[in-house]
Amino acid sequence: MAKLVYDRAGRLLFTKEMKREYTLLFPMMAPIHFRMLGRVFEHFGYKTALLTSTNPEIAQTGLKYVHNDTCYPAILVIGQLIDGLQSGKYDLDKVALMITQTGGGCRASNYIHLLRKALRKAGLEKIPVISVNMAGMERNPGFRMSLPLIRRAMSVLLYGDMLMLLRNQTRPYETEPGRSESLVESWSDRLLEQMNRGRGCSVREIRRNLEQMVLDFAAVPRKDEKKVKVGVVGEIYVKYAALGNNNLEDFLAAQDCEVNMPGILGFILYIVYNGIEDYRLYGGSRLKYWGFRLFRWYFTRLERQMIEALWLAPQYVPPTGMAHAKQLSDRVIGGGVKMGEGWLLTAEMLELVETGYENIICTQPFGCLPNHICGRGMIRKIKEQNARANIVAIDYDPGATRVNQENRIKLMLSIARENLAAAQEALAEDRPQEALAEESGGVLAQSGGII
Repeated sequence: MAKLVYDRAGRLLFTKEMKREYTLLFPMMAPIHFRMLGRVFEHFGYKTALLTSTNPEIAQTGLKYVHNDTCYPAILVIGQLIDGLQSGKYDLDKVALMITQTGGGCRASNYIHLLRKALRKAGLEKIPVISVNMAGMERNPGFRMSLPLIRRAMSVLLYGDMLMLLRNQTRPYETEPGRSESLVESWSDRLLEQMNRGRGCSVREIRRNLEQMVLDFAAVPRKDEKKVKVGVVGEIYVKYAALGNNNLEDFLAAQDCEVNMPGILGFILYIVYNGIEDYRLYGGSRLKYWGFRLFRWYFTRLERQMIEALWLAPQYVPPTGMAHAKQLSDRVIGGGVKMGEGWLLTAEMLELVETGYENIICTQPFGCLPNHICGRGMIRKIKEQNARANIVAIDYDPGATRVNQENRIKLMLSIARENLAAAQEALAEDRPQEALAEESGGVLAQSGGII
């Protein structure tokens, strides 16, 4: 057993000796991305285990060790980590926990402190907790976010976004069930094998991989059918994590829908834009400002490669790009609004409506008031700009019943199907799209406008 070492403030450190012996547990969020991220960390000498359990006892475990007024994602993340420790699968003398920390105003920056408090309450205070951040907030001798690791992690997030988009826009139409999932797995292995050989992260290699991905998914035999298109937005954890949204993607697939979840790269660009906006509003370090501008150039270039690769296959709908989405949101919400996913949440809804995903589920976690303001609070304004917008805000918290959530989604989908039928009828009759928009607005008005 490794020797326990504490810093001056009494924080248990993750040492170099622990790196050789310990397994790092980390919670699930976006499945495609996080499975690849875990293997990237393994390449750099860390032993990792991604927690994938979604059993309902996790929320109760979280409530046992976290105050019930805390935001729902914190309850679930901490509950999943402690549930993993108590599962009996891991040697508690050789295990550590890994959790992200942004350093922003969101309470997510304090999850790590809530987690340590919960571990003490559960009698597990001798388990180290590692903060994964790029701001240098907490340092550990046995863990370092090196530049090569960061570069590969950023590439994985881009590749994960592309695989998620291609899978979601292929799976509802595939004639051979499971073909798109098989392509996701094979491409994940292929990309990681490239990275283990020091390849797959340069601009040229990324472009080549993205283009080949599109061509491979485009070759999957498809049914010529029209599906209800549904966009999913919201707080980042509840948006992506099946544990947080009660397996929303699977539910929508069972409802015969095509799903669009804006990618994680957009969230990273959102953080970068906020850094630039903070300097414009409040001043500060000019060096930091130029650093954010450099990051914006780099991530925008990656985003552009993804968009251009998708142009190779007209059946796929690419994102419009963060610069355009930001322009859309500027008409509705200020650029200085950055808590609870801030203006990004509004921008994603506006972008989805513009690209044909006018049926939107806005996932709202309990305890995140800013997220409710930037999501639910913007719906009426969005609908004023586009009558086709059909948006439902769904609350996720320990006391919300899954049946009630799914019934409200089904009501939104019933309106979506009526709109799709009307659109197909208008296309057959060659009626003007303006008339169709008015009719769609009329259908929504009958339901009260906002579900």
